[in-house]
Amino acid sequence: MDEVTFRSDTVLSDVHLYTPNHRHLMVRLNGMGQPVFLSQFKLLWNRDSQTDSGAEGGSHGTVPAEDTPPHGSGSAKTPLGSGCRIDTGQEGVGAQLDEDGDLDVKRRPRAATDPEPAGLPRDKVHPTILTQEEDDPLADEAQESSPHDIIRIEHTMATPLEDVGKQVWRGALLLADYILFQRDLFQGRTVLELGAGTGLASIIAATVARTVYCTDVGADLLAMCQRNIALNGHLTAAAGSVVKVKELDWLQDNLCTDPEVPFSWSQEDVSDLYSHTTILLAAEVFYDDDLTDALFKTLSRLAHKLKNACTAILSVEKRLNFTLRHLDVTCEAYDHFRSWLQRLERLADGQLRFVVEPVEASFPQRLVYERIQQLELWKIFVEPVM
Repeated sequence: MDEVTFRSDTVLSDVHLYTPNHRHLMVRLNGMGQPVFLSQFKLLWNRDSQTDSGAEGGSHGTVPAEDTPPHGSGSAKTPLGSGCRIDTGQEGVGAQLDEDGDLDVKRRPRAATDPEPAGLPRDKVHPTILTQEEDDPLADEAQESSPHDIIRIEHTMATPLEDVGKQVWRGALLLADYILFQRDLFQGRTVLELGAGTGLASIIAATVARTVYCTDVGADLLAMCQRNIALNGHLTAAAGSVVKVKELDWLQDNLCTDPEVPFSWSQEDVSDLYSHTTILLAAEVFYDDDLTDALFKTLSRLAHKLKNACTAILSVEKRLNFTLRHLDVTCEAYDHFRSWLQRLERLADGQLRFVVEPVEASFPQRLVYERIQQLELWKIFVEPVM
């Protein structure tokens, strides 16, 4: 197997578009027969800013060096009602259109054709597939770094839409960055991640939290989460944290407590979840309207069962798409996500109050990836009505 080919219904994680070819180590096939790769991401514990790329060693760009003000004092002032807009000829977030109204995608030139490239060249996506018998470049590099500087993640790199949780997405890296920046917020807490995917954000949260419930659906995906948690036990052990991988189906009203079902909940875990959870996380799960509806309904249902006030931290990437229905460039999934934030703020059930606040994404970058302008973080403060 010298080269990976992609079908028309294949979704490729954007992280791997910026990852050098020689770092893709295929370790096994998962239960669905999909190749599973192992990548490592470098943690920059003592850096205020860092150039960015995909996995450690990719191409780089510039990251703002400014620090975010302390919690609660430095939020972006984006109005909740604003959605996707198309800018023509103006700098900033938005798409540029050509003379015919088509989306004009600006591509970064390769070093071979640009005598003065803005950054290091990006590699063409033809991943080199290595076997376990061959030299492992990740193991060689890990020896050169402290174990506490490396997080190793097993993942797929191309899947059908229904399996995109098995890939690493930039939104999860942004959320992990925020956790590393706001460590005091997570210190000693009980954290619940919804739609954890590969478990990257849960693992980072476990470097400071007391207990982390890493949840998703599907035995194959949850087994991958369990494997990644084991791979990074050196990071969570120092904090004395416990990471528990559990199934949490957004389409079900209750947690599965059947002991015969893999990754089900014990009664003790259910009691601990509702009694102690104060932080909920979700990253890159807002790409489908039905899933977005289910996520927010689950968030509201959980908030009503939790005994303490809680904060939900959501990471989303605004993706522009040309739709035949509109014959225009839109970002419908993002707009649907924003409409839910508005709905929560207007919700008045006499029990809970939801306060929505955007987070300025200018905090220092602790992981190596490309932090683009379309990545956003939102906080939802859930408080009982007095």
